[in-house]
Amino acid sequence: MASKIYYGTGRRKSSVARVRMVSGKGKITINGRDVNDYLPFATLVMDLKQPLEATNTADKFDITVDVKGGGFSGQTGAIRLGITKALLEYDINTDPSSETSFRRILKAKGFITRDSRIKERKKPGLKKARKAPQFSKR
Repeated sequence: MASKIYYGTGRRKSSVARVRMVSGKGKITINGRDVNDYLPFATLVMDLKQPLEATNTADKFDITVDVKGGGFSGQTGAIRLGITKALLEYDINTDPSSETSFRRILKAKGFITRDSRIKERKKPGLKKARKAPQFSKR
């Protein structure tokens, strides 16, 4: 019998991550590559695994991620939110009346909230969003 698949979608900056979570041994694959091969810094990998470690499920699930857009930092944030949403779906489907619900744990650590900060648009007459050309009196 095939185990149930739990889905979560995460967004951060201009990145979108589609996360699939299945019972397994803790293997994380991003765009067909191992997490340690895909992400260049160990801190990003640690950041990505935070929801799993907070709920003590790091070695319970195999996670497959399709992520598009943005850089490594934005992609990591998107994947983390996607993993959080998949964990919440798993928790609701297994035992919704549990005293130690994942939602309470994840909410306290701030993983459920989407980071809505995005790049501000460039304005006319300026070099970037807010940086103005050097002022000359004469």
